[in-house]
Amino acid sequence: MDMSRVRDVRERLVVVGGDAAGMSAASQARRMQGPDELEIVAFERGHFTSYSACGIPYWVGGDVEERDRLIARTPQEHRDRGIDLRLRTEVVAIDVDRQRVRARDLDSGDESWTSYDKLVIATGARPIRPDMPGVDAEGVHGVQTLDDGQALIDTLARTRGRRAVVVGAGYIGVEMAEALIKRGYEVTVVNRGREPMSTLDPDMGRLVHRAMEGLGITMVNDTEVTKVLTGEDGRVRAVVTEDAEYPADVVVLGVGVRPETSLAKAAGLPLGGHGGLLTDLGMRVRGHENIWAGGDCVEVLDLVSGQERHIPLGTHANKHGQIIGMNVGGGYATFPGVVGTAVSKVCDLEIARTGLREKDARRVGLQFESVTIESTSRAGYYPGASPMTVKMLAERRTGRLLGVQIVGREGAGKRVDIAAVALTAGMTVERMTALDLGYAPPFSPVWDPVLVAARKAAAKVRAS
Repeated sequence: MDMSRVRDVRERLVVVGGDAAGMSAASQARRMQGPDELEIVAFERGHFTSYSACGIPYWVGGDVEERDRLIARTPQEHRDRGIDLRLRTEVVAIDVDRQRVRARDLDSGDESWTSYDKLVIATGARPIRPDMPGVDAEGVHGVQTLDDGQALIDTLARTRGRRAVVVGAGYIGVEMAEALIKRGYEVTVVNRGREPMSTLDPDMGRLVHRAMEGLGITMVNDTEVTKVLTGEDGRVRAVVTEDAEYPADVVVLGVGVRPETSLAKAAGLPLGGHGGLLTDLGMRVRGHENIWAGGDCVEVLDLVSGQERHIPLGTHANKHGQIIGMNVGGGYATFPGVVGTAVSKVCDLEIARTGLREKDARRVGLQFESVTIESTSRAGYYPGASPMTVKMLAERRTGRLLGVQIVGREGAGKRVDIAAVALTAGMTVERMTALDLGYAPPFSPVWDPVLVAARKAAAKVRAS
């Protein structure tokens, strides 16, 4: 008997990447098909699987006391479910023609090929490391994985100085600045944009700027770090911009991420304008019947603009994984696209957005009306009512909702979900004004702030 053909009785699924998308896909595929029908091999180059990268700043800042609280499912739990999970093993090549991947054991250096019948690529995103002198010095950290978070916490524990510089003021930069403030550091944020949070329009980002300065964070906007200076011991001692130098005992890079698609590119798989893999509605890589991709390494359809975007969020990654696992396992599911919803916070300031910013709308050729309103989180007379700013964009003439941004205190952030549902449904701002939202003085004014903005936007559209 030819033993080399015994494996052909069942198919083999190979998963590259062991976090949200990859292990969600593997777990869902296992629910669909048992070990006698489908063999699953998953490769992960780190030490952990199925964890919340979004929770790392809260772990660093002490809100989450233990690292393991961020882990949804351990490697052993995956193995107990019949998934051959190989940690500290990095896939270094994909051979599409021969349907196999080459993996390297990062501890021994050994390499070997593994064949597949079906392949899932879930390689995530990689932090952008500016190409400048000193960026690889000791004390300079990117924060993308649990390993990165642990390395930063270890550095903070042994660093005597209390000066930190955060490079970049997006979600990670802002959240890490707050985490370092909580740890007692003197924090400077160097941001090349006009205001922090480039996912907001600058007028809304200015509200975040004021809140950060209120926490004692020094904001340096409209400038870029050009060099990291080190001391005689090789550790970071300062960062340099075009016209200033900022002392630093630790530096955190928060300038964003790019899709990790170097493997896919080398294998000749299709990439979009943002560098992410292109898939169909079932998350199958375009032009490849037996390859799927999901998570931060793919581009997704923006339902508002109609264009492909790269939006690295755990919510999308988990959904992608579920859809991939369903389709790999013989079922049927699709991912229609996103509207670009995200929330964050700086201490008690909540920041939310969905849909298009002004520059997004202009870029795709949409004409719009923009309104901004001030309201409160509760009835004005009810204790604890706090101010809230809502900005809304509506398409000229049609009144179609295009985007919403919200900045405020408790109760502000999750209000963006009202707008996210309205965007997904293609509602006009006029129709939004009739939404039957819940009301009681402890939760909202009679007219919810989102509906106040919708009323103002509808009036502006009618007058245009």
